[in-house]
This record gives sequence, C-alpha cells and structure tokens, in this order.
Amino acid sequence: MPLEQLRFLVPSLRDVLEILVVAYIIYRALLFLAGTRALQILIGLVILGIVYFIALVLKFNMIATLLGVMFTYGAFAAIVVFQPELRHALARLGRSRALSFFAYSTTKSAAEELAEAAERLARSGTGAIIVVEGEVLLDDYVETGTRMSAIVSSDLVSTIFTPYSPLHDGAVIVRGDEIIGAGCVLPLTQFPVTDKSLGTRHRAALGLSEESDAIVLVVSEETSRISIALGGLLHQGVTPDQVREALAHRGRAALALTRAAVEPSPA
Repeated sequence: MPLEQLRFLVPSLRDVLEILVVAYIIYRALLFLAGTRALQILIGLVILGIVYFIALVLKFNMIATLLGVMFTYGAFAAIVVFQPELRHALARLGRSRALSFFAYSTTKSAAEELAEAAERLARSGTGAIIVVEGEVLLDDYVETGTRMSAIVSSDLVSTIFTPYSPLHDGAVIVRGDEIIGAGCVLPLTQFPVTDKSLGTRHRAALGLSEESDAIVLVVSEETSRISIALGGLLHQGVTPDQVREALAHRGRAALALTRAAVEPSPA
C-alpha cells in the first residue's frame, strides 16, 4: 500500500521531457542575461524574494506588506527597466535558422568592394558607417533615409560619404550585393560606453548590432581606424582583410575578428 501511494514520485517520460524543456529555457534565459545589467537586476529581485519569504516566516508584517505591494506593480516596472533587453530579445526571434531561406547573403564581390571602400575611406580620413544586413530585415531603418537600388561598388560607397554630400551624414545599408538605403538613421546603444573616444557613429553601430544580426562597418573620421560592430561588440582597428573575411564568411565573422581589439557593449 505505501508503495502505491509513492507511485506519483516516479516521473513519466512526459514529465522528464517537460523538465528538460523548462531547464533548457531557463539555461538559455540565463545565458542571454549573462554579462548584462539585467542579470544584476534579476539577482536583486531574487534577494528581495528571499527577504519577503523570511519576513513572512518571522511575521514582519510591515516589511512583507511593502514587498508585496512592490511585487504587485513590479511587472510594469520591469517592462520599463528591461526595455533594451526585451527589444533585443524580440529582434533575436527573427534570427531563427528556419527563416534563413529568406535571408540575403553578402556575395564575395560585394565583400571585396566594401573592404576596398573601407580602406579607401580610412586612408582619406573620411567618416563612414556601412550596414550589411543579415537575417533580420532592416526596412524600418531604410525608411529613415533615402531608398536606393544600386549594385555595391567601392566608388559609389566612397562617393556617398564624400564630405558635404547630401547623404554622407547617415548610414548606408547593404542587402546582398545591393545598396538599398543611404543617409539612414540608426538607433544608439542603450548601454553605457566606457570609451569616451567613441563618437555617434560607433554608438549607432553598437545600437544596431544589439538589435539585429547585421555587420556594421565604421570608419572613424578622427583616427582613420576601421571598426566592426557585431552582436553588441565593437571590434576596433580591424584590417581590410578582416573586413573582407567577415563579410564573405558571415558564419565565421566573429572568428575573423579575433585578432582585433574588442570593446564590449558594457552591461
């Protein structure tokens, strides 16, 4: 009879599968939050939860009531506090490999042209920001500038960023081997950047790389250095060869940049 009563403790195959799914979701959530300010806030919330439980056990009614009210309205506050992380997470949903059929890949010829353009702009000390679209479509940002439909060429890219030209002050957006927008406005990073030498172009490159899987090239007007923003990280001082390899082999883009100096988007 006792064994019959304890039978519910033996998990079924469905229970084991459900536990594994939940464990994987928690693991991916923690992996996503690692290194961000959201993880620090989450730890703070866990500590408050422990304090709330202790207050209930010890019957500290005032503390328990105050924490209870805080948790009641905490969901609304979390939406505001975690807005950058939520926006980042929603953008990452569009990066599913199941949607890769619809993605536009950068051709080797376009990679060559963009690398040559970046090198030419760096030699002349001309500031520029070039976005190479990945699986996450950037049509909303194209709308902020001037729509184009032109095959990528180093001459055209260099001309667009010529000082005092109508489109030099925004970003060029590339889809596959075609320039689809110029003079586009990009979102600035939502995270504090410790390196005060980084200007608006670098902050915009970081901002877009946090929200999408785009590869963003930046040429500094002050230092003439080439940087690449990818996945919320800014790789500074990259060479034209690294640019070429990162664009031509998008899947190994991060590996191509391992020899570059890395400036993470701080938590």
